[in-house]
Amino acid sequence: MVDGVLWFFQNLALAFYNIAYAITHPGSWLDWVTWANTDEDKLSLMKFVYYGGSVEFFFAILAVLVVVTAIGLWRNEFMWGCVRVMEGIANTSGRFFAWAGLLMVIQQIIIVFMQRIFTRPDISIGFGIPLQFDISWFAEELKLYNALVVCMCVTYTFVQGGHVRVDLVYSAVKHRTKRVIDMVGCIIFMAPSATLIWMYGWYFLWRHLVTPKPAASWDLERAERSARAVRWNVETIGFSPNGFNGYFLFKILLVAFAGLVFLHAIAFFYRSYLEWKEGEESEGKYLDRDTLGEGEEAYEGTH
Repeated sequence: MVDGVLWFFQNLALAFYNIAYAITHPGSWLDWVTWANTDEDKLSLMKFVYYGGSVEFFFAILAVLVVVTAIGLWRNEFMWGCVRVMEGIANTSGRFFAWAGLLMVIQQIIIVFMQRIFTRPDISIGFGIPLQFDISWFAEELKLYNALVVCMCVTYTFVQGGHVRVDLVYSAVKHRTKRVIDMVGCIIFMAPSATLIWMYGWYFLWRHLVTPKPAASWDLERAERSARAVRWNVETIGFSPNGFNGYFLFKILLVAFAGLVFLHAIAFFYRSYLEWKEGEESEGKYLDRDTLGEGEEAYEGTH
């Protein structure tokens, strides 16, 4: 027990050094962005892969949260500012990627027309060098639009109050009790779930982008040794011969989903704490929710 507590605080203290080193030496883990297939590129790529799912990264995030939370407890307006920024990220992401739903409908209509009326086996889109694939490719690619809506609009829907709530006691309790339930839910369920998805999703993603395939069990030394043989090996295999072959994009979306949910878990915890502290008059403070317009209040929230 004592060893575990000591290990925790040692890693938390070391996190501040790791953050400072990462900021002052960005090339050690970002040199691969300007890929030239050099040894330095390969080494920085494997460091990036390792640290993205590492204990060091976890404690670096925790250290930042400790500092931000401490400042927010001291200056509540700073915490409100953090809430507005993080909810703004959720709303901006959701409002942008929600258009994928419209694209999905339009593309499905085009597929039906091309397949049933014009009896074409493929679709060509663009000018000059067109994007030309078999109709089955475009039909399977519809899944990507659906994934974009699910993964990138999840926190937007949360901010807008669109998720289904299974309510057993919540509506019957007082304002401050509700906020306590919300805070406990963020810490016990929301943030840990997002962390777990990230841990699995991160290596699941990179195992389909590079070879040798990285593993969560690797230490930094093993990752650095494998850098000598690393090369890009992006997954381009579809479920059918002419079907959609960009399934690695779904793995990127899984990681993005986990990141957005974790970020909003922090935002919702901060909002719940502030509403608990300031009382009922602060409920919904700075909350940016969409509206159907004047006179349409009766229909809002029913969709």
